[in-house]
Amino acid sequence: MSELTDSGVLLRLALSASTALDIDTEQLYQACRLDPALLKQKDLRTPHGAQRKFWQALEEISQDAFIGLHLAEHMPAYKGHVLQYLFLSSPTFGEGLNRALEYQRLLSDAFAARLEQSSPFKNQCQLVISENSEQLYNLRHFSECVTLALALFFKRITNGRFRPLSISFTHPAPSCTDEYQRLLGCQPEFSAQQNSISFDCQLMTLPSSMAEPEILRVHEQLANEHLSKLEKQGIISKVNRAIGEQLENGNVSLDTVAGRLDLKPRSLRSQLTDASASFNQLLADYRCSLAKRLLAGTDDSIDEIVYLTGFSEPSTFYRAFKRWTGVTPIEYRRSKLDNAIAS
Repeated sequence: MSELTDSGVLLRLALSASTALDIDTEQLYQACRLDPALLKQKDLRTPHGAQRKFWQALEEISQDAFIGLHLAEHMPAYKGHVLQYLFLSSPTFGEGLNRALEYQRLLSDAFAARLEQSSPFKNQCQLVISENSEQLYNLRHFSECVTLALALFFKRITNGRFRPLSISFTHPAPSCTDEYQRLLGCQPEFSAQQNSISFDCQLMTLPSSMAEPEILRVHEQLANEHLSKLEKQGIISKVNRAIGEQLENGNVSLDTVAGRLDLKPRSLRSQLTDASASFNQLLADYRCSLAKRLLAGTDDSIDEIVYLTGFSEPSTFYRAFKRWTGVTPIEYRRSKLDNAIAS
């Protein structure tokens, strides 16, 4: 499975709400080692493994025991993501919700939401949010932020008609629960088997005031293009992981990586071409990045780094590193050390 990632829009929304709450975002950048320049990348995808650290840093910096709820409360509405446009331009609330669920991977592939409709006698629908990542399990602030953000979004686009009938969280209840009643409109169930929001099924047929059939077709085409691009990029993550797993034994080739991914070499080459990548370039980029990290962040000898980056001879490593960076490994390590001392 490729690395789980989130759309950059999630990070931008969280940081925008943090600013509204007067949280020191510069301190947050430092705590999470975030590069503000990354936020300008249109197609940014952030690794999901950083979620827990991000929310822990937010709570520590804000000193807010309900930071997830308060962040959702201050998130800007209608931020321009294709999923929102799909939802808004659909004929009904139900059709919009189902379309958004169909393309939810564009927002994140670290969790999966699904719609369950109970018997007609109860007349309740339940939006269940499942974790694809162990990093998500019992991650309280993330779950509460997502739940309230969804509830507020649904309320806006239904002109106030949407009201949760019940909400459940897998994490344990905090010592004080007053904020949940104020912001969610109900008292949640804690330590539940799943994270979920229940609502009246009649809302599924509620007409959308922003329905635009022609615009909807454009948005669906755009969503399909984005999804296709995301799926193509997934093969790059898989190849990078396979390279890392095989690098130390020095036997990294298109054939060996294809075998590890249970693919034929021709098929792997074709998939990489579709993703505008080549195996040789991915291997070179991986080795270069690893070499830089080891030279700048460890005391490993050059011989050790030669081994760790999968080269058979130091001379071959020296030539490759000079070609990649324009400097020798020793010059690169010295410059990083000098910069560290100067700062």
